[in-house]
Amino acid sequence: MSAADVEAVWRIESARIVAALTRFTGDFGLAEDAAQEAVAEALVSWPLDAPANPAGWLMATARRRAIDTIRRRAALRDRYALLAAEPPVEEDVDPDRIDDDVLALMFISCHPVLSPEARVALTLRVVGGLSSEEIARAFLVPVPTVQARITRGKKTIAAAGVPFEVPPAAERRERLGGVLSVLYVIFTEGSTATSGDRLLRPEVAYEAIRLARTLAVLLPAEPEVHGLLALFELTAARFPARIASDGSPILLEDQDRRRWDISAIHRGLAALAKASAHGLGPYGLQAAIAAVHASARSAEATDWDRIVVLYEALGRVAPSPVVDLNRAVAVAMASGPAAALAIVDELIAADRLPGSHLVPTVRGELLARLGRRSEARAELESAARLCTNQRERSVLLRKAAMLG
Repeated sequence: MSAADVEAVWRIESARIVAALTRFTGDFGLAEDAAQEAVAEALVSWPLDAPANPAGWLMATARRRAIDTIRRRAALRDRYALLAAEPPVEEDVDPDRIDDDVLALMFISCHPVLSPEARVALTLRVVGGLSSEEIARAFLVPVPTVQARITRGKKTIAAAGVPFEVPPAAERRERLGGVLSVLYVIFTEGSTATSGDRLLRPEVAYEAIRLARTLAVLLPAEPEVHGLLALFELTAARFPARIASDGSPILLEDQDRRRWDISAIHRGLAALAKASAHGLGPYGLQAAIAAVHASARSAEATDWDRIVVLYEALGRVAPSPVVDLNRAVAVAMASGPAAALAIVDELIAADRLPGSHLVPTVRGELLARLGRRSEARAELESAARLCTNQRERSVLLRKAAMLG
């Protein structure tokens, strides 16, 4: 069995293993460390002698590691005796079983006592099974920075005495929003990288989709979970058509829609239907907008009036300057650039998106459509200076150059 096989098993089973160890030991940090030690041992032993039950082998080995650590902690002798009573043999792990342990692990990793950066790092590490190196590559930060975030996060959880449990029903809805926002941040970084020389980091986006699917199984009655999953699936459906062979971005109006992933669109529409049964929240409304795009044969044939209405609804339930900016783009398509420019100028007057390249990008596009070429070029050049993604910057500079 190769290292790639070990990593594949770990990616699938890591959340269940860490969750079970956390429940057994009552120590989140110890559980994650023991699981990582088990993987390191598997990388050495499996190529020589592959186990019949890889998931069970990892669980048993991680438990032995945890017991060894607890044995060295005199203050936890009673807990060790309880754990040692469990025979350290390979367990019969049901690969299809997903229970509240994994859900509790998600809520711990996204606990409000943690910084947003630590929530993302811990979720990808202990729920997603990604290594520190993979997380660092995904977010373009040094490996020691990721490791420090994970270490501080585990210490913060321990110091705060965060219990390993699914929050009570009264708290779950409030805490669920934090879990969903972490997954949203992970997916957003994968679908449009904030910096670097790649527009997409699909491996990051697909990890967010995998976690969202798990959450939808664990919380089938929560409409916003299905709304978030629908948004991810419908957005990711466009990935195959978003990048040219040289890595440069392909704008929505220029994409070959025959390359869109039809299976992902169907999955997204199915998830949206589940979300719609109880009324759409912020993620469900964004998914509904993505669904309008997914069902259109071309940019011109898109129901832009409906998209404007959906953005207006989104602005009421989750107001933000980004929503207003996106509404302006839709208004430009539905009613013309002049009406949209008024919306953008209001955002600028209120200084609601300072330092963002998105505002001058949209304003430059609108001015170009109005024939105000020199102003449009200045706006697009300003957007390029503010943009930290090299692929997006190249598109902005190309557009500015075409305006003479």
